Amino acid sequence: MSDLIEGYLGKTVEGKKSRLPAKLDFMQSFTGGFLALFMWAHMLLVSSILISKDFMYTVTKLLEGSFIFEGGNPILVTIAAAIIFVVFIVHAALGMRKLPGNFKQYQVMKAHSNSMGHDDTKLWFIQAFTGFAMFFLGSVHLYIIMTNSADIGPYESSDRIWSEWMWPLYILLLLAVEFHGTIGLYRLCVKWGWFDGENPKATRKALKKVKWALTVFFLVLGFASLAAYMKIGMENAKNGTVGQKYTPTAKVMELNISNKNVGRIA
Repeated sequence: MSDLIEGYLGKTVEGKKSRLPAKLDFMQSFTGGFLALFMWAHMLLVSSILISKDFMYTVTKLLEGSFIFEGGNPILVTIAAAIIFVVFIVHAALGMRKLPGNFKQYQVMKAHSNSMGHDDTKLWFIQAFTGFAMFFLGSVHLYIIMTNSADIGPYESSDRIWSEWMWPLYILLLLAVEFHGTIGLYRLCVKWGWFDGENPKATRKALKKVKWALTVFFLVLGFASLAAYMKIGMENAKNGTVGQKYTPTAKVMELNISNKNVGRIA
């Protein structure tokens, strides 16, 4: 009889655990780390405007492959932006797995966070909020870059930021990106045990200080760059030159010399 009942109910056998959650976790970590490092590189390239308009123009042309194609080809920027967009969407989809499914779950998580008073848990909430904001703000930015890759430059970018009223979006995006990215890299180091050494607790404290230092650095750099683009955009709007493409100083001087020579011959 017992054999019959056992056969009906089935024996307790430990099934093979799925490796899918671990693989998805790794993919989320990889795409997140890639995007964070990309955004730092992107910020450094964008901040080239702080050196000079000519330098920003040169950086833009290099990204367009001017060392391969004469004058560069904006399609390279479009392709790069499309790849980043795909990685961005994949990362967002993977990250949504860990967000609370409804308001009740959010309340439970928030209550646990408040009762524990754990700093890393609070950082997770900041990262979750900024990630949600980035899904919308970042999508708009990437779509604009993909569809307007030929209109990137000292004047073109500045006009888009100021005259097309993109600066409010970029302020919010800058805040979301820098907080999300630096917190994400910090949590990756803690999660995977990078730099743990002999004293993981001391390492975590050191990493947290580095994280905040990087956050402040890139926020200052980002707002300084945004202010520079806004200033150029305001000047263009005041001078009635909105929509005019930037011509590098060397080319302007070359044209002036050429015009003078033509005038002398005439």
